[in-house]
Amino acid sequence: MRQATPPFHTGRRTVLAGGLAMGGLWAGRMGARAATPETLPQPPSVISSPPRQWGADAPPGLLPDPDILPLDPSFRDLVYGNANLRLAWRGGSWLEGPAWNSEGRFLLLSDTIKAVQYRYLWENDAVSIFRPYSYNSNGNIFDWQGRLVSCEHGMRRVIRWEHDGSCHVLADRYNDAPLNSPNDVAVHPDGSIWFTDPGYGDTIVEGHPDAPGGPANRGGIERWTLDGEVVSQSGGDRRQEDHVFRIDPVSGKVEAVLTQQQLKDPNGLAFSPDGKTVYVISSGPGPGQNGQGGDLHIHAGDVDNGTVRSLRPFADMMLNGQQMGPDGMRTDIFGNLWCGANGPLGLCGVVVYNPHGRMIGRLRLPRGVSNLTFGGPKRDVLYMCAADALFTLQVNTQGAAPS
Repeated sequence: MRQATPPFHTGRRTVLAGGLAMGGLWAGRMGARAATPETLPQPPSVISSPPRQWGADAPPGLLPDPDILPLDPSFRDLVYGNANLRLAWRGGSWLEGPAWNSEGRFLLLSDTIKAVQYRYLWENDAVSIFRPYSYNSNGNIFDWQGRLVSCEHGMRRVIRWEHDGSCHVLADRYNDAPLNSPNDVAVHPDGSIWFTDPGYGDTIVEGHPDAPGGPANRGGIERWTLDGEVVSQSGGDRRQEDHVFRIDPVSGKVEAVLTQQQLKDPNGLAFSPDGKTVYVISSGPGPGQNGQGGDLHIHAGDVDNGTVRSLRPFADMMLNGQQMGPDGMRTDIFGNLWCGANGPLGLCGVVVYNPHGRMIGRLRLPRGVSNLTFGGPKRDVLYMCAADALFTLQVNTQGAAPS
């Protein structure tokens, strides 16, 4: 039997913010005595009618936020009861790869369709172009030295921008074959860079198809070189099997730590705070693949001297009888896993698992979340990419990864 959702503890500020907005605390004493939870007006939410409004023109939010849903008492220690979910910006096409730059104090975002990278300023929600052409970059992270590492769908490679402004190609081939479309990236405490390489960017929209004859070119008639002079000369032209790769921090060697046979359609990637566990999402089939594809679950494996052992299911991403679609994820300093969830309205948003694989809470948003990260000067703001929009939430924990 599913337990009832435990309520937030109501603090002084929560009472003022929520009660004043509703008017209930300042009604006459007789009216307050007569009121019951069933007769009090309910705050608008994602699933109310009319639904909650978002953005600069939305009315002030009530507290506690009706779309922050604890499923376990431990979740209340991770969220800040006086904070609302907030639409910070809308203007991209498909936002991905949020990464926090600690030195510059900005959030980097990829737009996989427009092939640009944005700079978001946390102080005032200002957004500007960071890189005008990013070759359909997806996942990003700043490594332990503060260098930007990006996964490029268009060039089918992983690159690192050095402090002097030069670009260093970290990976573009494996076993003498081009990569597919590097998707998500994470930095291990030992300095190695891990990335997933499904074929989701091997399309007209978010990268480029294979050359005619390749599995990711429908019927061999897709014109894969249009608007891609450099891509046609340097980018991969035929997808291979999917992998999860590790780039050695000393030698730079690219090694497969998981094959397609071990984990189908790898997508999101994250490490536990101590680096002893790697989490990998198995998603649906990509371009050029036949069959069912991945199982839409989160898997966990033990990291042992640069290899993955004891790969096992961690979370099935089932919510109220619905199979949710996981995407990007990050761990916090306590080892909890925050994961973007795609699915029906009312269920989509973010789900949070504790280190034992128990879903302890979720954030309900009006659309699914493709990727997320922790940012802000204290790393205590959750940034969530949802299609063309960026949502934020002040939390009471901090991100474990460097960005």
